[in-house]
Amino acid sequence: MKKEDVPQDLSSLGKITKEVCYATDNSGKYVTELSKGWDVKITALDTTWKEIEDRIEAARLKVLNNEASPLLFFMEKELMDIGVLSEYTGFWKWQIKRHLKPEVFKKLPDNKLKKYAQIFNLDVDAFKNMTVNGA
Repeated sequence: MKKEDVPQDLSSLGKITKEVCYATDNSGKYVTELSKGWDVKITALDTTWKEIEDRIEAARLKVLNNEASPLLFFMEKELMDIGVLSEYTGFWKWQIKRHLKPEVFKKLPDNKLKKYAQIFNLDVDAFKNMTVNGA
């Protein structure tokens, strides 16, 4: 693509950052050019964030309906899966799966709750009650 053809479609990220693209100048040599965004990429990112927001809301509803523990909500909110959370906490994956069950979660000792709360940058009460940022 030519330097003057590099997309400059403004996205929400375009206000914060720009992407480096390779393009050809008038003499045909490759040069770098900054792009504010590209419609196709903007649509893909918006779709992905919408899916993430839907997953967070679904997790929130599962917690409110006593189908999952608050751990699920915060995992979705922080874009973590069981493997990542296991690495951060030192808990085995099977333990985390159990902690996702409301009946198991309610019986967790304070030291385990505190470990989870620290990972999510919360205090234990906010973690247990899912009371952060309008949750």
